Amino acid sequence: MSNALEDLYQTIILEQAKARTGEGIEEHSDGSSHQVNPTCGDEITVQVDLDGDRVSALRWEGDGCTISMASASILSELAVGWDIDTARDRITTFRTVMRSRGAAELPEEEFEDGIALNGVSRFIMRVKCAMMSWVAFEDALAQALATGASHATGTTSAGVSHC
Repeated sequence: MSNALEDLYQTIILEQAKARTGEGIEEHSDGSSHQVNPTCGDEITVQVDLDGDRVSALRWEGDGCTISMASASILSELAVGWDIDTARDRITTFRTVMRSRGAAELPEEEFEDGIALNGVSRFIMRVKCAMMSWVAFEDALAQALATGASHATGTTSAGVSHC
């Protein structure tokens, strides 16, 4: 990867972490998940609402490093409008790339600014930072589906060991 491209990706990550798109949780949601990275103390709560089989809202609240906050911001921009199968596929793709240690990259047409996180996979200690909001989204989505998207307010708490 060229230095210019790396600089662009760093800029996108910094801008997304600062913008914090989607930040702000509500009292009610269809699914909610709280995740903590025990290694560094980063934490996030992700809420998801469904309209039929589509993600109608993704909100989050968290405190952590630039990578974890940028990843949550990017996810909240991407996920709204995804159907359930697309959401599951994108979560799987993101996890696969993050576990690849730099051998795989996110497809730009599906992940847009998310491709700025491609380089994170080369740094094993930062993978959990990038994955945390995606793991929370996966858990919140499963919760929403299990409750029939009946505006459940429960929050699950778990580490991110299954990243």
